[in-house]
Amino acid sequence: MTTAYLAADGFETQLVEELRRAGVTVRTPHGRLFVCEEPAIRSAWAANIWHGCREIAVPSIGEAAKALRAIQRNWAMYAPLHHRRAALIEERLPHVSAKPIVFPAPAPTAPLGSWTLLAPDRMLVAAQCSSPFPNGEVAFVEDKAGPPSRAYLKLWEALVRLRRWPQPGERCVDLGASPGGWTYVLARLGARVVAVDKAPLDPRIAAMSGVEWRGESAFAIDPASIGPVDWLFSDVICYPARLLRLVEHWRASGLVGNFVCTIKFQGETDHDSAAAFAALPGAQVLHLHHNKHELTFILERPAS
Repeated sequence: MTTAYLAADGFETQLVEELRRAGVTVRTPHGRLFVCEEPAIRSAWAANIWHGCREIAVPSIGEAAKALRAIQRNWAMYAPLHHRRAALIEERLPHVSAKPIVFPAPAPTAPLGSWTLLAPDRMLVAAQCSSPFPNGEVAFVEDKAGPPSRAYLKLWEALVRLRRWPQPGERCVDLGASPGGWTYVLARLGARVVAVDKAPLDPRIAAMSGVEWRGESAFAIDPASIGPVDWLFSDVICYPARLLRLVEHWRASGLVGNFVCTIKFQGETDHDSAAAFAALPGAQVLHLHHNKHELTFILERPAS
């Protein structure tokens, strides 16, 4: 079983270390793509995981395009080498729309395979991939007027990938909310938001309907003082181990339905904490296209 992991741009070192810690042996890298002869593992630092890869001999551009079309319709190209030849193959494939997403909207559901030229006459293809977006890259029609910072983009991406988001009237808590980028997103969706931060919100965000600011520490506030919430969000700056304790505290309270939190790394990547988050039942830990040196932790309420 051949699997390939496409590293998030700039985070190849983190992916290699994650794979090494899991006992995965990889071939010589192909750009940001790391190929191994083992079944896939869950990988936070992979922008996309290529499942069931196979190599195909492609003596011509036409034969390469024909081989891909025979497998399925939708393909995403990754071309760290042989750029011109790869582009000519891509021109012969059906067009795959990559229009920026207008939030809120769910991620695409159509199968999207990936391919690359390992050599001019040899192609690596995977019909099944972990990301519904080409090379894991998500583009949005941005809101350049409302949010007080660009942090809103990673929340948009998390919710799009989750394929659900807070509904009108649902109750959310946003820990470490200032200046209010995430609170803005939630209030625009019609949710009721308790924004917790010692620093005040941007006045425009504080004035939005359904927003309540609590000038308290995200780490000191008692979940019981807020009560049941449908969603807990956190983009707070802290060490991963401290965030894990915070998440465990709120999980133990039984008051939270769903979690979406940013795991921020300061200095070295804390792989142990990332693994501890991933080990929580039902958890997802992933590097979003709009993440920096950080991961996103998602935990959904089990279906009733």
